[in-house]
Amino acid sequence: MKNFLILLFILVIQSCSTAVLENLGLQRSFQDEMITQGEVANEYNTPTVQLNKTKEILDASTITFPTLTATGYAVVSSQPGQSIEQKRLMAIRAARMAAIRELAEQIHGLKVDSNTTVIDLMVQNDTFRGIVTGVIRGARTVRINPTGADTYETVLEIDQDMVAYLFRQAQSL
Repeated sequence: MKNFLILLFILVIQSCSTAVLENLGLQRSFQDEMITQGEVANEYNTPTVQLNKTKEILDASTITFPTLTATGYAVVSSQPGQSIEQKRLMAIRAARMAAIRELAEQIHGLKVDSNTTVIDLMVQNDTFRGIVTGVIRGARTVRINPTGADTYETVLEIDQDMVAYLFRQAQSL
């Protein structure tokens, strides 16, 4: 009986506490709270705010692209040609192609294929190859320098805007 009276007393106090606190102005009603939350939600759900958030997500300018630089090297004596001048020009061309390949690798990535043959728990053959495929546009030649007696160095650069364009083109493929 004593436990029943205590339980009844707690139940009455609990049910009356909300009304007493509201009369004293100490507790807001559930409806007031819902209106306040609705106003806050409406503030973040206006068409302008939603449009700006969507634009920010879709706009490529929010992604900052670096200026890419690549360096290519080629040996003069290993180039085909009848004279040293032809070999030098071919080395410059080969160094430029090596730099373009490096730019393509930076923008489009490198696909690696590998194969390993194991017989009797011993590696018999281990081969791998890297493949770079992509389009490079707007590469600017920064410098072409002889390095040493028999080697040429070519440095190429792609600015931020062109990198962003090439990145978007690669994503659309």
